[in-house]
Parts: sequence; C-alpha cells; structure tokens
Amino acid sequence: GLPLVVGGRSAGARVACRTGAATGAVGVVALAFPLHPPGKPEKSRAEELLDSGLPTLVVQSAADPFGGPGEFPELPAGHELVGVPYGSHGFEVPKRAPVGQDEVLDLICGAVGDWVLALVRRR
Repeated sequence: GLPLVVGGRSAGARVACRTGAATGAVGVVALAFPLHPPGKPEKSRAEELLDSGLPTLVVQSAADPFGGPGEFPELPAGHELVGVPYGSHGFEVPKRAPVGQDEVLDLICGAVGDWVLALVRRR
C-alpha cells in the first residue's frame, strides 16, 4: 500500500521518465537529467522528461554539460526543477566554489526529501 516513486541519475533519469507510469509509480525523481549530449543542444531529449506522465522532480547542476537549469523548456504542471549551484553532471563542486560539496549534497537531499514527502502526503 505504499506509494512508489522511481528515479535515477543521468541515463537512469531518462529510463525512470520513460517507465515510471508503467510501474505504477506516483512520481519520478530525475537527477542530472541529460537534456542533450554535451555541446549538442539541438539533440534535445526534453520530450522524455515532458512526457513522463507523472509529477517529476528534476535536480540539475548549473555547470552540467548535458544541460543546465536555464536550458530546460517550460515544464508542465506537476514538474519541478531545482537548480544546484556550481555542480557538474555528477554534482561535484569545484574547490574554488563558494559552497562546499556537503552544502550541495544537503541541498539535493533536502530538495528530493521535501518533494517526495509532499507528493506522498497529497495522495
């Protein structure tokens, strides 16, 4: 009787978006969704994300070569995008960044936890 939320990072996020509804999930968590191949924004994979058919949380780093938060199209109702400052595709933070790796991990965990909790409470 517990609600299922599916998710993944990078290619796993694409798979979760494509298969979440078929699994009976109530939502999708997409970490570092690869919006396009690096340097090829014309080869967008946005359709997979936009057509998930479920409430979807996208957590995306500002310096992700697969697409930063500012490159995402307008998301449909039920989708949410959380930008992570200074991170790479793997959410690694450069040593020169004004925030540390721990703060970024806290941001990611907090965003995912809050979103999933709100999602299952609405059910």
